[in-house]
Amino acid sequence: MPRIPVKRAAEAGPVLKLVYRIAGRRYGAVPEPLAVAAHHPALMRTSIVHETMAQKASTRLPGNVRELAVYRVATRIGCSWCVDFGTMLQLHEGLDIDRLKHIDDYATSPAFTRGERLALALADAMSGETVTVTDEQIAELETEFGRAGVVELTYQIALENSRARMNNALGIVDQGFTSGEACRVPMP
Repeated sequence: MPRIPVKRAAEAGPVLKLVYRIAGRRYGAVPEPLAVAAHHPALMRTSIVHETMAQKASTRLPGNVRELAVYRVATRIGCSWCVDFGTMLQLHEGLDIDRLKHIDDYATSPAFTRGERLALALADAMSGETVTVTDEQIAELETEFGRAGVVELTYQIALENSRARMNNALGIVDQGFTSGEACRVPMP
């Protein structure tokens, strides 16, 4: 249970009820981070707009690279909600979720391509207590994905750091998007 309880639909006004209905249809359940953020409607709306725009703008990287890097951040920060939700998103995008078991060994695992390894290493370098990104890393990533791809990857990693740290601070844990019945979402 989160440190701040979710705002229930019974407590919601008509706009929030609509947001909950849309989220419920899209994900099978209202994501708890959204239901906790509902206690601050202006920030919740800001988050929805930001997430939507960031998703629509992120078109330069292959989806598997972006999703793996975001997933790696979630595992590094220890956000079980983000790991659960991220696994569901990868499953729905048709990505190989079995290889997520090898994410800690990405540097040597044959399950990951060179580009994926570079992206995962950037996620590691950006998700520790201090940022340890090097000029050489960025140069390699630029060769692999171009400048716009490096900016997109860095942005998405930073965004996931923000999500994962907020969820951890508020005690938001996995909802069962991939493992339980409560939020099982049908494949599109």
